[in-house]
Amino acid sequence: MTTCITGTGLYIPPYSISNEELVTSFNQYVDNYNVEHADEIAAETLPALQHSSAEFIEKVSGIKSRYVMEKEGILNPEIMAPVIAHRDMDTELSVMAEMGTAALLAALKDAGLEPNDLDGIILACSNFPRTYPALSIEIQNAIGMVGGFAFDMNVACSAATFGLAQAQGTIATGLAKRVAMVNVEITSAHLNWRNRDSHFIFGDVATACIIEDVDTPKGYEILNAKLFTQFSTNIKNEYGFMDRSEYLAAGTDMYPDLKSPVTSKLFNQNGRKVFREVCPKVSEIILEHLNDNNIPPSDVKMMWLHQANANMIDLILRTVMGKEADKAIAPSVIAEFANTSSSSPMVVFHRYKDALKSGDLGVMCSFGAGYSIGSVLVRKV
Repeated sequence: MTTCITGTGLYIPPYSISNEELVTSFNQYVDNYNVEHADEIAAETLPALQHSSAEFIEKVSGIKSRYVMEKEGILNPEIMAPVIAHRDMDTELSVMAEMGTAALLAALKDAGLEPNDLDGIILACSNFPRTYPALSIEIQNAIGMVGGFAFDMNVACSAATFGLAQAQGTIATGLAKRVAMVNVEITSAHLNWRNRDSHFIFGDVATACIIEDVDTPKGYEILNAKLFTQFSTNIKNEYGFMDRSEYLAAGTDMYPDLKSPVTSKLFNQNGRKVFREVCPKVSEIILEHLNDNNIPPSDVKMMWLHQANANMIDLILRTVMGKEADKAIAPSVIAEFANTSSSSPMVVFHRYKDALKSGDLGVMCSFGAGYSIGSVLVRKV
């Protein structure tokens, strides 16, 4: 018996925002802010905000556009956040479940399976619409899967590789024969669109893959995984169920004003520190993983890396494969999708999984908040 990834699915949101559109909105906000606070800026008690540009965004990140579930609110300088109506979970499918269901049904079709062929669903992502009931169980119900189990897990941007490792382990212990691993991200909702350093980073998407124990190998055999975590606050999102209590204890409004230029509990990162600290560690983990399996880097035909930043992807590729490495070894979708958190290595895997031939080795690697790093070694059947 061999554990393989036998199908993948991708859900792309209905709207796309170009860098140019985003910059127009952001710069209008900046102008409005600077006019509103002109006296404080003139007195040098408050710094003036600076414009952004499409060229700046592409240079520092490689991003040209991103998909989102709602566009008008993000581009409105008075709102600058996605406006997504609440759905009554007693009568309606949640937005994230709708996205995950679409991706999962596509993956099942790709694998030639039906919902009831699954024994379990692992929902691995960065943000969830609620604490409980689990989003995975809502998706289980939505696809008509009777029996089995479903659960949510969160390792931020590394959730997909950790989810694959969990799926493989679940199958190895005999708890399941076929498991779906789903990643749903509405990262547009956790982003502070008024922060010049990060307002362009994220996009929305959903992915899914099928992992199953098969008599006749097909797709990609999962050889093994290597996981690493180390606590850091250089990437964080502190939104949580304790917010109400903390705001009341501080004597402030129950919830932050959406018009505030800085909402401290949204996504926040120290980008320079992350680059300096994470890239070397990611390369180290991949090289250790290959060495553990007696595989020289030259045998790796493709690396499906977390699409965090084009410069990070390039540095990790050159560190692992050598300075003259062919960039095609680490394909990128960041220009089109931006950073889609947990989904990003699965998006690039979905897009490029057919590029390899039988016997070729590949490495899927994700990295992010935690710090967390996951490396999954696979072989094309």
